[in-house]
Amino acid sequence: MELMDLAKASLLSFIPIMVALDAPGTLPLYVAMTEGIKKHERRTIVRQSILTALLITIGFVFLGQAVFKALGILVEDFMIAGGIVLLIIAVSEIVRAGERKILISPTIGVVPFGTPLIAGPATLTTTLVLVGTYGYFPVILSLIVNILLAWAIFSQADRIIRLIGISGSRAFAKIAALLLAAIAVKMIRSGIFTLIGIS
Repeated sequence: MELMDLAKASLLSFIPIMVALDAPGTLPLYVAMTEGIKKHERRTIVRQSILTALLITIGFVFLGQAVFKALGILVEDFMIAGGIVLLIIAVSEIVRAGERKILISPTIGVVPFGTPLIAGPATLTTTLVLVGTYGYFPVILSLIVNILLAWAIFSQADRIIRLIGISGSRAFAKIAALLLAAIAVKMIRSGIFTLIGIS
């Protein structure tokens, strides 16, 4: 692959992955779910989530089709299951009020931040499709750049909070959770419609 072709393939891979990963849309959920946590603990959560997302997505790029085939799982099944998980997370964020109901565990950076919020069904499915179109190297390169951008966004969460304020971040988190619920429903709907042959 020539340099220009590689650059073009990387750019064409970068944009869909960026939309699927949606770090800015995930940021309000991260802010809301880590509210009151010490700064060094938030840094640990960010490292956990970024490393988890990177390992899962790269592993999925190479092994996704083989695993699906071995287990008899369709991409549509994965979309439906992932959509349900995201819907549960979104609804719990929308309906909670007052004190936090989300229990902070040592592995919160792995689940739900690393997966399914960052390395979710949309990201995994998108990368799998892009590999078939552009090849492994451009997709993995675009994926790494996108995850590094997500790391930069989450690392600057405190500054973003200072800009929009706590009330603003909470309001934004509710809106983002509602959008996440809508995205989850769309994933479930798309998976079901594809399975039954409705476009």
